[in-house]
Order: sequence, then structure tokens, then C-alpha cells
Amino acid sequence: MALTALVIPFVPSARRQQLKQGWSARLLKILGIRLKADAPFVGPGSLIVANHVSWLDIFVINAAFPAAFVSKAEVRQWPLAGWLAEKNETVFLRRGSRGHARIVNGEISALLSRGRHVALFPEGTTTDGSHVLGFHAALLQPAVEASAPVQPLAIAYRLPDGRPTRAPAYDGDLSLLDSLRAIVAEPEIIARVTVGTPLSVAETPDRKALARQARDCIVTAIAG
Repeated sequence: MALTALVIPFVPSARRQQLKQGWSARLLKILGIRLKADAPFVGPGSLIVANHVSWLDIFVINAAFPAAFVSKAEVRQWPLAGWLAEKNETVFLRRGSRGHARIVNGEISALLSRGRHVALFPEGTTTDGSHVLGFHAALLQPAVEASAPVQPLAIAYRLPDGRPTRAPAYDGDLSLLDSLRAIVAEPEIIARVTVGTPLSVAETPDRKALARQARDCIVTAIAG
């Protein structure tokens, strides 16, 4: 909160990303989460698309590849979390409104055009991590408009012996407190981030085809 209120508004963009990355990494360490991310470079101005398992996903991605996030508009009204999200360049999407979607698409395209990473979860909701739901292709339209690469990221949570764990899951009727209790009950959890091959909108300008390709890439990575 102190960083967000007193430092982030007054430092250059590159420094803000460093602070966000460092803070996210420290939070994961406090919670006993060990990040294992692929080394491949994620090009500037990429639209990062990932499967969605937990509220932890945001910090996992930020610890690896600091990004602005796209979130449902309701999050802005959440106590504290909404304020933090807004001050950290979250783009809020009011679902079901085509007019608002066009405005949001313009905001995302502008961030991408400035070389910023923007991350979103095209499933639109969370799962327990064992499967990947269908992707909402309309969310990929800003990449088409900005001629930005679509970068698939697969997120999987494992125990140190390699077994999957649903401890971080934030699905169904689980509360944030339930999820947090399950996380801290495990001595260590591995957050595995697999970087897929970037998808070119020049080669695949159709957003539905892009969504299918991105989902297929993530499904394959999780199964592997």
C-alpha cells in the first residue's frame, strides 16, 4: 500500500515494473511459493494470455513478466484490492457492454503500442487447474488492432515431488480465506510457468483462430 500510494505514481514506468516484480516475488516467497518460469524472452508489447487457477496467478505472472492486467469491472469495488488494482494499471472490463468493450480495447491497444505487457485470462473464470475452459476470443481483439504478438503462458501448481496440487485453487464456493489457508498449509508449492511460442496476428488475423491456438498451446503445456 505504501509503495502504491507514495512511490509508484512518481517513478518512471520501467522502475514501476521493477517494483511490481520485486513485490510479487516477495509475496510468493512469504507464502511458500517457488516460481519456476521458462527462460525464453517475452517480447515487449505482448498480449499475455494464461489459464486461470487462482488469485495467485496475477502475482506469479508479475514476478516473471510484469504486466498490466485486464479484470472484470466488479473488482474495482472490492475493498483495498480494488484500489490496489486500479493504481497498478489494471484495465477494468464491464462485461456484456459492447460500447465499453471498444473503449477498453483502445486502452489495451495503447498499452501494447507503448511496448507494455498486458495480461488477461481468456477463460473468464477460475478452475482447479486440472483442465482449461474455452477462451473468449473477443478479449484478443486488442492484439489484432495493435498488431501485437499473443503470448500463451501455462500456469500449473505442483508439490515439490511433481504431483499436482489444488491448494492454490480459487474456484467454486471457496473463499479467499479458504484458499489462503490451503496455500499456507503446504510447506512448499511450485508455480510452474511455461512460455509458449508467440502467435503472430499477421499470420493469424482472426481472433477466434488465435484463441484456439493459444488455448491448444496451454493445454499441451499443462498436460506435459
